[in-house]
Amino acid sequence: MINTITKEAEQRMLKALEALKQEFAKLRSGRAHPSLIEHIMVEYYGNPTPLNRVANINIEDARTLLVVPWEKTMVKPIEKAIMTADLGLNPATSGVNIRVPLPPLTEQRRKELVRLAKQEVENSKVSVRSIRRDANNQVKELLKEKAISEDEERRAEETIQKLTDKIIGEVDALFAQKEKDLLEV
Repeated sequence: MINTITKEAEQRMLKALEALKQEFAKLRSGRAHPSLIEHIMVEYYGNPTPLNRVANINIEDARTLLVVPWEKTMVKPIEKAIMTADLGLNPATSGVNIRVPLPPLTEQRRKELVRLAKQEVENSKVSVRSIRRDANNQVKELLKEKAISEDEERRAEETIQKLTDKIIGEVDALFAQKEKDLLEV
């Protein structure tokens, strides 16, 4: 029973870590990467659809993304969606191709991105701690039902705490790397 609880907690914590990695991929660090814009929603036949489902997104050079819509009629809606996405990007259309040049990051924008990254890290830590609390509550419930002894409860809580510390350490390491990438000129 305790193993099931700890394994479930570990899986949930790893999902929180993956979610943080996905959020970090959306924060730009001066280099062009498709993940910067692939989540932008485009109006496709009346339905909001992620950009990566209506077009190919390629890296043209270090500071330019190339968006090639699958349908010629989608050029204008994609261009509009990129402009209104509040990412500070101005796409340039040439025929059916849409080039998205990434402006160089200012010092102020870099600090703002680091602040956003810190918020994501805090959200991840809160999520991990919440998972720890849930797992500990499940262990305490087993103790109340007399399914486990107090020693087993203590060992289980120590295992869950070690797991929590490990995941939070990984979150901090991810943040340190992202901060370094963001502040690098």
